[in-house]
Amino acid sequence: MRRVLVSLCVVVAAVTTGCADGGDGGDGRAQQDRSPRPRALTWQQELRVADAQQRLTRQCMNRQGFTYREDRGLTLRESRPVRYVQDDVAWARTYGYGGRIEAKSLRVRERNPNGTYRQSLSPSRRAAFDAALDGGDGARMLTASLPGGGETRKRLGGCTQEAERALYGDPAEWYRTGKIATGLSALYGEELMKDRHLTAAVRAWSRCMKRAGRPYEDPRAAREAVRVNTGRLGAARADEAFAAERRTAVADATCARETSLRAVATARETYHLDRLRDRFGKDIDTYRHLGQRAYDRAVRIVPERD
Repeated sequence: MRRVLVSLCVVVAAVTTGCADGGDGGDGRAQQDRSPRPRALTWQQELRVADAQQRLTRQCMNRQGFTYREDRGLTLRESRPVRYVQDDVAWARTYGYGGRIEAKSLRVRERNPNGTYRQSLSPSRRAAFDAALDGGDGARMLTASLPGGGETRKRLGGCTQEAERALYGDPAEWYRTGKIATGLSALYGEELMKDRHLTAAVRAWSRCMKRAGRPYEDPRAAREAVRVNTGRLGAARADEAFAAERRTAVADATCARETSLRAVATARETYHLDRLRDRFGKDIDTYRHLGQRAYDRAVRIVPERD
């Protein structure tokens, strides 16, 4: 299924989406956060920043004599991420869990016009294309430590660096703090999934699903069953599989709404995340500040997708 969280460690992605920053006293009820913490971007805002980065990259590559295509193959509504808790009934009724959107995205990636264009170039021009895009073999390497241990690296140079600098100001700081902020679930994920408030809400969701004729233990199990059924029916019965996907997704979203699963999950993830603020609060806030700066600049570069 499209961008469904494979691991249960991140329930609602409070670090990287626009979830409330409220603290929680441990009783499962989110309380208002009166501190001046920066808000995380919503997925719509993140998408607009990504589109702006593509626009800036294209303009830069064009100035250097290369063709570069922007990827805007999905509509705004199609681009909606499917997380562990999915409670948008109308979206589920239309797209299910996004299985067909994922297939569409895969086809677009397989026909990537930038990759095709690059392969059409001579070896020397191909090397020049790479250098223009991200600095090529001579680009500097950014390194970031991960909260759960280890580190990750990224090559940065060329038009990619130019676009990121225009949006974030400091690409290296954006990369470093981003890997910390988006990797914190490695530290609290196991505890979160055992949180008694969350497990109680998931059990309520499961009871609701059972009454709807879909006896699944949790949302992940429901989506896995849909995946297996889609594979079993195959291409010849794709319409039948998609209809079944939509029915299950609608029941999932309906039960998530009826049991307030998203509200509970958001509150509990925020609670566990806030317990790490003494160690990572500055990095989280810096990441969000840079993200907001990038969004403020992005709105002057590209329109929101239709």
